[in-house]
Amino acid sequence: MAKYIDLSYTIENGLSTHPYDEELKLYQNRFLVKDKYNDTKLETGMHVGTHIDVVSHMLDSNVLIDNYPADKFIGKGCLLDVRNQDVIKMKKMYLDIVEKDSIVILYTGFENQFGCDDYFTNHPIVEKELAEFFIDRNIKMIGMDLPSPDKYPFQVHKMLLEKDILIIENMKNLGSLLNVDEFEIIALPLKIKAEASPVRVVARI
Repeated sequence: MAKYIDLSYTIENGLSTHPYDEELKLYQNRFLVKDKYNDTKLETGMHVGTHIDVVSHMLDSNVLIDNYPADKFIGKGCLLDVRNQDVIKMKKMYLDIVEKDSIVILYTGFENQFGCDDYFTNHPIVEKELAEFFIDRNIKMIGMDLPSPDKYPFQVHKMLLEKDILIIENMKNLGSLLNVDEFEIIALPLKIKAEASPVRVVARI
């Protein structure tokens, strides 16, 4: 029987957000006693917590996340252990590990800083050469326990998104995949007309 590992942050008040983003607000606005039913309202940007970016986030494009078929967000996972690297570089071993149409997961261990000021400003970054390798290998998506694969001017973001490689940011629990030989990533976003979406990412092992 398959086992599922949750790789996502819970959407809740107090969820850490980028300094440039507004804080998430989650509150009850209907009450059973008064209104005969309960309801909860969510106010959030699309880039809070675990989420997926598509091309229109960084480039002039009309492609929104609802344009993609569901199978774009499901695929064979490939974990790269890239801990203790400020700059995540290409390694020869990746030639034998990363397959076409796979979903590459970068395990940096930086989720330990989630909730700290440094998380959004001093995180590791992906070297352009490695991004070019992912493009040449034609992977589906890349995910990471980071707020971004790069920093301003966001060249790696643009390189990947231009080639339709979607980016999953702010993942967690990636260490649980370290000794897993094979797994599938399922990362279905909201069907929303936006450049990104919150997502619950799970690994099926």
